[in-house]
Amino acid sequence: MLLDITPRQPAAPSTPSLFTNHGLVLLYIASQPGARERDIAAVVGITERSAQRIVGDLVNSGFIARRRSGRRNVYEVHLDAPLSDPVWTGLRVRDLLDLVASSQSERRPA
Repeated sequence: MLLDITPRQPAAPSTPSLFTNHGLVLLYIASQPGARERDIAAVVGITERSAQRIVGDLVNSGFIARRRSGRRNVYEVHLDAPLSDPVWTGLRVRDLLDLVASSQSERRPA
């Protein structure tokens, strides 16, 4: 599954975002499992410390696993983890990633 996640500028204060930083970090890790927290922070538009906290939250919540590979972390997304928001009851992380990936493929020129 290849998601096109590119660095973004922080949104203007009056511009609402439909994804939380946690969701954006999860999407980026799904596309780049070997990403450094520094890279995650730059792409999502948050501080490195915030990226560390969010990654920890995602690990503790069971959305991802973190393992060491040499001096780096490698992440594994738990695709069957249920989404915790009541709006998404019955859906799993896999469903969210499939939705994002399919919408991106529809936007790509043939």
